[in-house]
Amino acid sequence: MSALETDTPVISKKILNIVGRTNAKYRLIEEGDNILLGLSGGKDSMLLATILAHMRKHAPFSFNVLAITVDYGRGGEYEYIQDYCDKLGIEYQRDRTEIYKILESHKREGTIYCSFCSRMRRGELYSTALKRGFNKVALAHHLDDAAESFMMNLTYNGALRSMPPYYRAANGLGVIRPLIFVRERQIIDFISSNNIYIAPDCNCPINWLPEDKRPKARAANKELLKQLESNNPNLFKSLKNAFSNIHANSFCDSRFLDSVEE
Repeated sequence: MSALETDTPVISKKILNIVGRTNAKYRLIEEGDNILLGLSGGKDSMLLATILAHMRKHAPFSFNVLAITVDYGRGGEYEYIQDYCDKLGIEYQRDRTEIYKILESHKREGTIYCSFCSRMRRGELYSTALKRGFNKVALAHHLDDAAESFMMNLTYNGALRSMPPYYRAANGLGVIRPLIFVRERQIIDFISSNNIYIAPDCNCPINWLPEDKRPKARAANKELLKQLESNNPNLFKSLKNAFSNIHANSFCDSRFLDSVEE
């Protein structure tokens, strides 16, 4: 593993502007918030950790952050995450679990591995947040994630659904996505330009499965969106606008249809 740079990572003005506008519009982070950051050690969550550290120094309000990595129980690289959080001045915790064993022994035939794993990982984050008095959980989903989820729900689940910047979980916790309008390629550029180390498999259990057992839907929709964007460079700009410009009564859901006058 290469040594981390000693200089403070530089976040582009464009990313800061996008996140700042998103935070202002949806009031994701406010005065006095206690935020639990899900930090996998992948490129997306490493950027989000950097942004939260930047905001704590420069925002006109104060809030607390704890970064937590869910250890799936099969080993992996985690020291570099601790080092990076130390560099940022963010408190860090590694939550050791047996998620991988549960995945292997309880996964039902026909279910999607990623969804099952995600629910358990989210459960660990929620449990820690509730026990330690956090009021919000921060996740590092970006615009490409939202677009891919939209396409997967449309083509596989028969639903018009994506990822909101904010929602309240059933347990009362607020779940925030400060990067929801940031493009994945911007995140890749941030990691590359700052020479930030990322574990080759980001400690993700999906990379421990044989190739023929990995779910294909997200990869297929990612490729589809790539092809569509090659023909329409404004595709993601349009998708971003569409996610905030919903005409619910133009579909067939009876909950949103105009009432029929007698």
